[in-house]
Amino acid sequence: MTYRAGIIGAGGIAGLGILGLHDEEDIGKKKFTESHAGGYHATDDIELVAVADLDEEKLGTFGEAWELPDSGLYTDHREMLREADLDVVSVCTPSFLHHEHVVDAARLGDLDAIWCEKPIASSVTEAEEMCAVCDEEEVELVINHSFRFTDRLQRLRELVVEEGILGEVKSASALFRRELLRNSTHLLDTLVYLLDARAERVSGYINGENDAVDALEGDREVDDSGGGGFVVMDDGTFATVDCTVSRPISSMSFQFIGTEGKLYLNNDDGEWRYWRLEDGTHVEEDLPGIEGAWRWDVDYRGSFANAAGHVRDLLEGDAENHSTGKEATRSLEIIVGFYISH
Repeated sequence: MTYRAGIIGAGGIAGLGILGLHDEEDIGKKKFTESHAGGYHATDDIELVAVADLDEEKLGTFGEAWELPDSGLYTDHREMLREADLDVVSVCTPSFLHHEHVVDAARLGDLDAIWCEKPIASSVTEAEEMCAVCDEEEVELVINHSFRFTDRLQRLRELVVEEGILGEVKSASALFRRELLRNSTHLLDTLVYLLDARAERVSGYINGENDAVDALEGDREVDDSGGGGFVVMDDGTFATVDCTVSRPISSMSFQFIGTEGKLYLNNDDGEWRYWRLEDGTHVEEDLPGIEGAWRWDVDYRGSFANAAGHVRDLLEGDAENHSTGKEATRSLEIIVGFYISH
């Protein structure tokens, strides 16, 4: 069976290309693997047949880049949901619009799955309603926290959560670039994913700085900002989070300290290190079943095809959703907590 896919929002992550990741002259011209359209394109049994966007020029560019017929281009996402006979829809609009578009897709589209960009929403209340509506309509809500769709991180979670190579995690630290909603959801979702925990207490700081204009040459100001703080998880882990630094000098890194070992992850430089605690001494060892380290240029680029493949498996009833809306809300709770605390 071939499943029919549509996309709401014909922007960069949908398939036009992203400044900072792709060359400017290629934007809107090449088929980019690291996109929702690219994920569908790489997946057997899913065909991208429709896209909706208010911007007719952008819509036409997207249609040309991904070879969609004019009949598959919609300026009204509700019209697409009602008419295009879709099985799955990607929501690739700005985060403050995710709530409207996910709820519309669940209620109007007769869908089996929604693949929504991160963060799940811009408020916890909206995220919770999105999850509730999808549950009511029996639609799988998959949030594109792309690290979860990489083999290395999935294996690392097995080692930490299921096999307990760190024992009881007592302390964690996490560092990445601003801004909190746009970039730091990667960091925070990885934190809660590896701890399998939810924030219980948050103390935060917001620095009011962002890179949307300066580093990426954006054409408008944004409110999303850098920030960080302290987080006490419901399993007792004390975590420090720093997402205040600018894009050019940032480096995504984690450190976990447990009763039976410690772990250091540097995803920007491709360095993962693990030490087992033996008689009070940390002894460095290879991570079982993991060769090398997570890298943006390898793992991230392949994560969209993996995610689309996971969506197909959900449509076929062959998998359990491992990036649910409820789990995605955990990272959003921390971000909102930082803002409220500040």
